[in-house]
Amino acid sequence: MYHIRTTKTASGSTAVQVVRYQDRKKIIVVHIGSAHDTNELVDLKSIAASWIEKAAQQPSLFKASLPSRLVPLDKCRYLGFRYGLAYETLQKLFLIFKFHLLKAPLLVDLVAARIIEPGSKLQSLKFLAECLGINYSRRDLYRQLPAFLTLQQPVEASVLSIARKEFCFDFSFVFYDVTTLYFESFQSDELRKPGFSKDNKAQQPQIVIGLLVNADGFPVAYHLFEGNTFEGHTLIPVISAFKHKHNIKTLTVVADAAMISLSNIQALKQDQLHYIVGARTGNLSRTLIETVNAALHRQDGATVRTQTEYGDLICEFSAKRFAKDKREMEKQIKKAEGLLQDPSGMKRTKFVKIKGRAAYEFNNDLMGKTKLLLGIKGYYTNLGPEISESEVIQNYHNLWHVELAFRIAKSDLQMRPIYHFKQQTINAHILICFMALAVCKYMELKTGQSTRHTIRLLKGVTDARLLNTLTGEEVTLRCEIQEETKQLLSKLNLWY
Repeated sequence: MYHIRTTKTASGSTAVQVVRYQDRKKIIVVHIGSAHDTNELVDLKSIAASWIEKAAQQPSLFKASLPSRLVPLDKCRYLGFRYGLAYETLQKLFLIFKFHLLKAPLLVDLVAARIIEPGSKLQSLKFLAECLGINYSRRDLYRQLPAFLTLQQPVEASVLSIARKEFCFDFSFVFYDVTTLYFESFQSDELRKPGFSKDNKAQQPQIVIGLLVNADGFPVAYHLFEGNTFEGHTLIPVISAFKHKHNIKTLTVVADAAMISLSNIQALKQDQLHYIVGARTGNLSRTLIETVNAALHRQDGATVRTQTEYGDLICEFSAKRFAKDKREMEKQIKKAEGLLQDPSGMKRTKFVKIKGRAAYEFNNDLMGKTKLLLGIKGYYTNLGPEISESEVIQNYHNLWHVELAFRIAKSDLQMRPIYHFKQQTINAHILICFMALAVCKYMELKTGQSTRHTIRLLKGVTDARLLNTLTGEEVTLRCEIQEETKQLLSKLNLWY
């Protein structure tokens, strides 16, 4: 049985000790310190009580009152800080997504690291250990990464459940686009292949990612393709698989002009799918362009609907787009005229065509066609007349949400470059980034703040780690949470 003993010292201060009695003899177990005033005496007694509780491994029946100062400053040692609030917030969000049911704590912690401090997997392990106090070995990482591949289906199911519950996703419209992710390598294989790079990394191998999102940009599914796959060839496999997987009867896919081809249109119709895709108006016949131009009368907001082999072609005129297109055309004409005056520096340029062997001339036909198309944007759809032209155009304009999702993945989550070279670990990396993207978009839609701003606020609240050198205990002190951060957490319906 331990007791707290106080005794006066020769200097007039009060010594605080932990003692025990054996055979009626007093044994001093530990000397806590000497107090020079009442406040210090209260603090030292509290420390002594904590020491006894820890040593006896039994809580005291009567709790001591809180000390005026938690630990004397000269008895503390600073051990560093942790991003406690950021991690706790993400853990609460992961519960909403039901990621705990995956029974893969390393995967979930790698997602947290990807959101808070994106980096390579080894950098993530170091971050988890140093800034969150969570330790995994490299062996854990290399052993578990390939197994994450089996979790894609339950992860997509969890994310899709959030889309339906929180954002009213009903499968009626999905938005599709692709991007490329390059590798920090120059060695190709069956999956990693050079191709058309959207990151201007044509010499490096890459993979192609197809992403499906809802009208708000919240991701619902993704698919991986070989690096040299033409983006137009990805549409049908992704959309058809999504339709049959979820037994969807009516679905409209919205995609950009790169996805349009007669074979894709036929495949979509055969699978009873609706579509809204961008039209390359420059590929239209001169006759059709003149017909469309005459029907629009260059009136701002005017639309015209025409039947074509690709479906109904809806064209819209915009005065703002007209001014922009006109400036761009004039710039290209000036460039072409300059090159024709000095053909020595000739390179492929709009409005310049080859006249003969090493001879060039101005392309007047193309200029005439371009002038007719100034301010005109086109869309193809097989939706019936019950869907108005304005609804078709508005749905197509929501396609920018996919581009924003890719921007978050590439910039905020640093999805690329990829450092893995085995297909299993590459898939695991994409899965981690998809989970992180879903959580980031959830926070963005709920708070109205960007991912970068949200994480900056959460990282601004740190936990200082202090070591009580008297008891050997570690004390954690959280800095004050600012009002803006409190409001952000309230919008997420999270406590703090």
